[in-house]
Amino acid sequence: MRKQPLLFFSLVYQWQSIALAAPPQVVLDASPRLSERRLHGRFLHITDMHPDPFYKNGTSQSSSCHRNQPKSAARSGYYGTPFSECDSPLRLTNLTLDFLEKNWSAEIDFVIWTGDSARHDNDRKIPRTTDEIYDSNRAVAKKMSKIFLSKGIPVIPSLGNNDIWRENIMSPGPNTITNEFSSIWSSFIPFASYQVFQRGAYYSVEVVPNALAVISLNTMYFYDANKGHVPPSSGNYFPECYYRYVELSLRYQDTILGHLFGHMNADHFFFLDAKDLEIWPEAASTGGESPLYDSLISDFEELCKTEEVNYDNYAVINVSPSVVPNPYVPSFRIYSYNITGLSSTVLKKSKRKHSRYHHGNPENNDSECRKEPYRDSWRCKLKQPWHSDSEAPSRRNTLWTGLGYAQSLATQYTIPNLLEFDEKHEAEYRLEYLTFPISRLDAPRSEEGAGAVAGDSGLTIGTAAQPPAVPMRNLPRSLREGDVRRSKYTPYEMEDLSIGSWVELGRRLGEGKEEKLRRRFKKYMYMGGEEG
Repeated sequence: MRKQPLLFFSLVYQWQSIALAAPPQVVLDASPRLSERRLHGRFLHITDMHPDPFYKNGTSQSSSCHRNQPKSAARSGYYGTPFSECDSPLRLTNLTLDFLEKNWSAEIDFVIWTGDSARHDNDRKIPRTTDEIYDSNRAVAKKMSKIFLSKGIPVIPSLGNNDIWRENIMSPGPNTITNEFSSIWSSFIPFASYQVFQRGAYYSVEVVPNALAVISLNTMYFYDANKGHVPPSSGNYFPECYYRYVELSLRYQDTILGHLFGHMNADHFFFLDAKDLEIWPEAASTGGESPLYDSLISDFEELCKTEEVNYDNYAVINVSPSVVPNPYVPSFRIYSYNITGLSSTVLKKSKRKHSRYHHGNPENNDSECRKEPYRDSWRCKLKQPWHSDSEAPSRRNTLWTGLGYAQSLATQYTIPNLLEFDEKHEAEYRLEYLTFPISRLDAPRSEEGAGAVAGDSGLTIGTAAQPPAVPMRNLPRSLREGDVRRSKYTPYEMEDLSIGSWVELGRRLGEGKEEKLRRRFKKYMYMGGEEG
């Protein structure tokens, strides 16, 4: 059984059978004229575009930016309307994808696209239709294929809750939804996975043959409102589904590199914790949910109560902000990952020797599992040993470890008067922040020819140099020229994206000693607005 790093970005039932037993996909089949492609150690995560063909500039926000011209200033903008409930004008979607084609399509290895490529159904006068949803997804898929797949760059989409009609409701497949998306995404889904996809709308892709896989997982069946691409939490998922997700994530911590999600439209991260597997008598509800920021800070404060942190007990969930300015501002994220240390020969299927097996299920569950209602629950049946490894790429900076990411947002949404941007004044994306230290940009590096070469038979090394996390030409002038104010772009100074680095950042936020850090974290989460 192959042990290869896996990168999650959604949820699926019994992912183990898919992740570890799926027939390997030859990625370059999608572009047969490309016999090899150079790895850059970067990938794109883009989510929640929500293109709206009915969006009109200068209309009322209360009409979903579809009609009426209000006398007040609360009207739609040319490139979108931030901090509103309006979706994306088509020009914003096109601007975003054109920007990615020009600036990033030659710099990344694969694309994770976490769905919601149709508008919300929030205008009763113009209700959504099935044909509109499929046409919208088909148009975005066609452009993603042209920009990325034609260059040999794998694109891995997943369903969002607004990608189906009626939204949030999906029955087990095969059904019209899975059949239609089998057609819309035919270029992205490996042929060997078609039947699996038609049953449940999930599949896997080897983005680096025999080395690195991405699993597109379907959350539609696991949330009480059937929302797709929703991050796992006890408040989102059915209790048994959340328990299984946490247990699987921790059981295969030595193999899984990360968990990427969309849907929330707010930039944040949180932890899956072994404590979430413990059974406690259900407490009475204390009222409404806390705001997202307050809830996260409370969780981070809990981290600070433990002097010694056992990293075996954690997984990290990363939630990316959206392209749609609903309710914040457009964003996309470029991750960098470690491709140094590759052998000069083709990578062979191998199993790590250092994996540690241990039982992670809480002992206090034994007594509760003798009682109802837990006796027949999943949490009382899963007793398999966990696999953890302090040398695994999720725990230590080594081959395939995430190194950091660059967060981008549209310039126009940092300027109060959005009407400055129109057909004569084109908006553009700019860098918002980097996760890694400023010293990473100062380190000697080789960009030309750096990276590895991926071919049909596996992976071979090109040069030993790790490409820069962000190409120099995609950095703001202040970062290129060493301006003293450039540290504003590096608030977190994380050495890498390992579990330990995220826990350390969580503890810094939880301690509350760095008020500036908390302010920056909240600012990035809501991008200058309030919780939507």
